[in-house]
Order: sequence, then structure tokens, then C-alpha cells
Amino acid sequence: MPRVREIEEDGGDPTLAAVFEKERELFGGLLNPTKVMAHCPPILRAAKLLGASIAQSGLLPQDLLALVYVRVSTINGCPF
Repeated sequence: MPRVREIEEDGGDPTLAAVFEKERELFGGLLNPTKVMAHCPPILRAAKLLGASIAQSGLLPQDLLALVYVRVSTINGCPF
């Protein structure tokens, strides 16, 4: 059982609605960190923008970026 209740419905919040819609399109559902950070929509939005800015910075080639994500998730015990 999670320690923090996960939020899966946007409750009419436009920030959550936009983030949830995009994530459901990309992954077919919501990722657990998104459901937890949804308690504070401004923080969720900022976290998503930070992740996007890293990918869009061009500092790492896309292929290498994907490998970095896999390695970090492995170190953290994340199954994907």
C-alpha cells in the first residue's frame, strides 16, 4: 500500500488535466510519481518541465539520454 494516496483524476484542475492527458497518450496510463506529485499541481508541472528541458537541451544525444534513464532507474531499483 502506498504511503501517499495516488491521484488519478484531475478534479477539474487544468494543470492536472493537461499533464494526465499527455501521460496517458504516451504511456497508456499515469506513472506513479505523477499520481503522487498531483497533490501539488504546480510542483508536478515544474517537474515535468524540468524533465522535458533536459531532453530538449541537446547536451546529450537522444540515444545516450535513453541509456542514462535506464541506468539511473536500475540504480534506483525502478523496473523501467
